[in-house]
Amino acid sequence: MPDAVLTPNPTTERILEATLEVLARDGSRKLSIAAVAQAAGLSRRTIYRWYPDKEALLEAFGLHEQAKFDAGMAAAIAGLDEAGQLDAVLRFIVAFQRSYSLRRMVDVEPEHVLHQMARVHPIMRDRLLMHFPGPNGATVASVVIRVALSHALLPDDDHDRFLAELRVAAGLADATTRPPRHRRAAGAGARRR
Repeated sequence: MPDAVLTPNPTTERILEATLEVLARDGSRKLSIAAVAQAAGLSRRTIYRWYPDKEALLEAFGLHEQAKFDAGMAAAIAGLDEAGQLDAVLRFIVAFQRSYSLRRMVDVEPEHVLHQMARVHPIMRDRLLMHFPGPNGATVASVVIRVALSHALLPDDDHDRFLAELRVAAGLADATTRPPRHRRAAGAGARRR
């Protein structure tokens, strides 16, 4: 895989964001380097400098999207205690899905989206597993991902309901909104006698 995936720069970011735009509009079958170049405002030669063919571009795009998800997740849970992290993870899933153009891709090329969902399900389950400890952690993480994927296929504009469904799937007893709790700094908040 090109270093562009591991060390993004403004040009590769532009190319990969344009790839998302073209995928959402045309689907993966009709994706072309020329269309990505036009959407990015770059020459085809520039695209080929980073990605030798369509397959390399699509692979880099998939890794880029996973990296964006991971970075967003890390930022969402930073500084939170364990209970707050779980809520933040579920909120992040709702926000990420809302910002992602998967809905348009479902309309354009449903077979491709279903294939990608099947491919990404175990990856996402494994990424979420650390947030669901216990003997049923893998099952809970899998159910949370399945709820999220079902919302991608059958969208519901009620984001609070989506979050409530994720909370129930995650086994939170109270599916109502609770603000995340931040960890206290060492020594801070010690009880006074």
